[in-house]
Amino acid sequence: MTPNPRLAARYAKSILDLSLEKGQLGAVYNDMLFLQAACKSSRELVNLLRSPIIKADKKASILTAVTAGKVSDTTTAFIKLLLNKEREAYLPEIATSFIEQYKTHMGIQTVTLTTASPVSEEVKQAILDKVKAARGIQQIDLHTKVDASLIGGFVLEIGDELVDASVAFELNNIKKQFQNNDFIYKIR
Repeated sequence: MTPNPRLAARYAKSILDLSLEKGQLGAVYNDMLFLQAACKSSRELVNLLRSPIIKADKKASILTAVTAGKVSDTTTAFIKLLLNKEREAYLPEIATSFIEQYKTHMGIQTVTLTTASPVSEEVKQAILDKVKAARGIQQIDLHTKVDASLIGGFVLEIGDELVDASVAFELNNIKKQFQNNDFIYKIR
């Protein structure tokens, strides 16, 4: 199965519109977070959804067992629709696309902070406050990562923009300057 972001985006948009119409946007968002986490944590579930050998009724019973009591009626009906249209293989992509569309709809900006070692809640909050003030963003979904290869400093990803203030980045810049002989006075 090849990824199909346009198909995923269309289905995600339809469930987003339906959940808005029914006033269940928050519930469906939580359902999609649950489905995304289930797909990320279970390779077997994703393989089952994508398998052309396993019959639709078997997939339906397994999906029902996984989601029973954990997702809203709107999401359950949506999953049945995917099964009827034989689009269940795209459920992981659809969940991810829905989450992105939800964040866009709600004006939530995703920010990823990568540091060489774990940072305190105070530092996280200070960075959030700076980003909010500088960008005029009201809501931020902060993800943190630890990457010891940075040595020190941080890397901040805001949407498709990257701010690299790591020691490793600066050392690499210095290395390039030495390789280019930027420190040697060139006589004409």
